[in-house]
Amino acid sequence: MSLTTRAAVVESGGAPFTLSDVTLDEPGPREALVRMVATGLCHTDLGVASGGLPFPLPGVLGHEGAGVVEAVGPAVTGVAPGDHVVLSFTSCGACRNCDGGHPAYCAEWLPLNLLGGRRADGTSTISRDGEPLGGHFFGQSSFAERALVDERSLVKVDPDVPLESIAPLGCGVQTGVGAVWNVLKPVTGSTIVVLGAGAVGLSAVMAAALTPATTIVAVDRVGERLTLAKELGATHTIDAAAENLGDALAAITGGQGADGIVETTGNVAVLRQGVDALGARGTLVVVGAPPFGTEVSLDVNGLLGGKRVVGLTLGDAETQSFIPALVRLVKEGRLPLHRLISTYPFADIDQAVRDMGAGKAIKPVLTF
Repeated sequence: MSLTTRAAVVESGGAPFTLSDVTLDEPGPREALVRMVATGLCHTDLGVASGGLPFPLPGVLGHEGAGVVEAVGPAVTGVAPGDHVVLSFTSCGACRNCDGGHPAYCAEWLPLNLLGGRRADGTSTISRDGEPLGGHFFGQSSFAERALVDERSLVKVDPDVPLESIAPLGCGVQTGVGAVWNVLKPVTGSTIVVLGAGAVGLSAVMAAALTPATTIVAVDRVGERLTLAKELGATHTIDAAAENLGDALAAITGGQGADGIVETTGNVAVLRQGVDALGARGTLVVVGAPPFGTEVSLDVNGLLGGKRVVGLTLGDAETQSFIPALVRLVKEGRLPLHRLISTYPFADIDQAVRDMGAGKAIKPVLTF
């Protein structure tokens, strides 16, 4: 049976989110109906809502959901009604990268998560007045009181942890943490630099503080965020509005350069500065995403010292093991995610968008 629910719909590129009654299809064989408790607001949602990505609109976005399973399709085995779940990205489960434990690089990732707006078979999950809407966003479209969720987007979590405290794990937090743990893998005495102290960057700082890295540098232009980065584990901060990044890092590292850098800003000038600031055999992880087609120039001879520049999607995380581990760290107080979160009632989604754009909120979380 189909179900009517309330959702935040983007009518066209650049339009605000408007609350509207929509109809969810009945769960397919490998889908679940989830009552949303909370969902994070991410820059990717805003990029699509602005018209910057070719997602079909009108549509329902949202990809950092957390809620309680209400019903499951007949082929779903990993969760049952009543389970608490965090929602993350989906994947095909059958390609080489999915089989190899790297579903973030699924061969069908773009159409299944970001661009398609429908299930893999072309059918719609959401409609309004009989007309299909763009949905199935990251296999969830969680800007709604209830969401029809792909099985591979579902991660069962500890029911003792408040869902509003862990909703951002599905995208932004696992991206920042995964950049450090899954790509940089700091060894004893490493120097890790994080460019940008937003939600992803501060997640990377917290992750680095749980490794043997001894020097953790946060770089931003906002003093309050640099102060917070210090409280979350940064040993040094650089105010990019007042200091030259290369000179400041050279002073901190004694001229050796950084072992690992996480670039979260999406600014190619900052990316170039980061690559130049790497030490021999250092690695820069590209997380921030500028508009499609953006290019950056690099000093080729400067790369010959073994430098690596690595792109990253969603922390290169295998969600079924990675997210529960993060939930445990949140529960034990070792990943103080609450320091990043500002909560808003679902009806105030546009206020959350404005506060995020103005830098007043690092990680808005909508509650239902």
